[in-house]
Amino acid sequence: MATTKTGTTTKKKAATKTPAAKTKAAPKADATVEAKTRFNAALEEAKAGAAALKDEASSRAVAYRDQAKNKSENWTGEAKERAGELAVEAKAKTSDGIASLGKIISDSAEVVDEKLGEKYGDYARKTSRSLQETAAKLDNKSVEELGEDAREAVRKSPGTAIGIAAVVGFLVARLFGGRR
Repeated sequence: MATTKTGTTTKKKAATKTPAAKTKAAPKADATVEAKTRFNAALEEAKAGAAALKDEASSRAVAYRDQAKNKSENWTGEAKERAGELAVEAKAKTSDGIASLGKIISDSAEVVDEKLGEKYGDYARKTSRSLQETAAKLDNKSVEELGEDAREAVRKSPGTAIGIAAVVGFLVARLFGGRR
């Protein structure tokens, strides 16, 4: 502040801001504006980077999903093919087993005649022929035809199908179960 003397009293004049004072305040304001501008620019850059990462992650996820879907389809096809092969093998083995059982019964029919009588020997021969015919029918049908026949049999008599399934389940359990 500057002081001037007039008469007997001294008045103090208010100091006016000089251009130098304005330049000290202006850099602070300019620095704040610049900092805000830089912060906003960095924020926008971060948002753009996040959006780019999101897009890349989405595209990679789609690529991985498609790759997994293709592998799944390949594995499904291979599994179906392998299941078909196993079904054909099982059909052939079952047919062979039934035919072998029929032959064994046929061969033992004479012994049954001698031990139990001709009536029971005839039962054995009839059973043997029935088993041989069943084996031949099984050989002549495809796996798909056998599956359709089984579905039709279940539709016609579901109670019988449940009973047969229970007996087969019991026999398989006894066959593969451990001895107690």
